Amino acid sequence: MTLEATRYEDGSISYPGHPRGPGGANPAETIDLSEYTAEIVTWTTSTATPPGVREPNHLAIVEFDVDGESVRAIGQLTTGDVETGDEVQPVHVDELREPGAGIREPESQDWDGYRFEPV
Repeated sequence: MTLEATRYEDGSISYPGHPRGPGGANPAETIDLSEYTAEIVTWTTSTATPPGVREPNHLAIVEFDVDGESVRAIGQLTTGDVETGDEVQPVHVDELREPGAGIREPESQDWDGYRFEPV
């Protein structure tokens, strides 16, 4: 699994990708953000989490610099021991939440993804 952003014909980049870019441009290529580091823009800790999500759940909005373009993403952190401005890297995890919790059939979707870990 990749942490895939999309670059559009006009040079803009978005995560997640869309059929059209912010200015209406067509997608031109994908970029694997897991190969980049990012900076924490802001973060919080949730103590009232949905079924199957760890508690406490540390979350951040992070900003990647991809060839001079800013690309933001939101996701779980590996720790709550962070500060705004810290550098983080995406790390793959097999389960972002416990597949047996909640109302979805565990086989109905993928449970893996990325968390952000301080560098």
